[in-house]
Amino acid sequence: MEINACPRDSTTALSFPVATMPRLQGAYTELEQETLEFFVQFRRPVLRYVCGLGVTVHDGEEIAQEVFLALFRHLCCGQSRRNLRAWVFRVAHNLALKQRYADQKARGRTAGGEFSMETRIDPEMDPEERMVYLQRRFRLLAVVSALPEKDQCCLRLRAEGLRYREIARALNISLGAVSISLTRSLARLQSADRA
Repeated sequence: MEINACPRDSTTALSFPVATMPRLQGAYTELEQETLEFFVQFRRPVLRYVCGLGVTVHDGEEIAQEVFLALFRHLCCGQSRRNLRAWVFRVAHNLALKQRYADQKARGRTAGGEFSMETRIDPEMDPEERMVYLQRRFRLLAVVSALPEKDQCCLRLRAEGLRYREIARALNISLGAVSISLTRSLARLQSADRA
């Protein structure tokens, strides 16, 4: 299936995901190659981020594809290339919130994002170490879950490696708000970790 990239340029099309397309090296257009590189680099961080906002993995995969299709269209239309990493996470954030709202409306509830307690435990741990690990994890996740959603989003984006300016741009908030949010969140986590 081919998807037109931009209404102004109907000759440029992309079958997605690009990684599954059998092409010879160098046969990608420059924009397809750039989009593919972003896809390879940021697909998993985007998926982790949107799932952290309460979206299912299946829906998260759909959102990730939509994000990179939007990126391809964005590049084809000659839009700004300034800080594309923040742009990608902003689009992912907006699509995840839209999906979460639709899911909540369908279920008739308005709960916020939930954290999964599912975790992989190192098989080398003895039972006592496992218990300590799980208790610490539960305590820290409880602190994160109690944070306002904006603080949770800032924390998740920082965990994905975004800089403060990129977080501010992705969430459409000021740089100072990001700094305050992360400082407050990390202080709460450190306090809970000492307990």
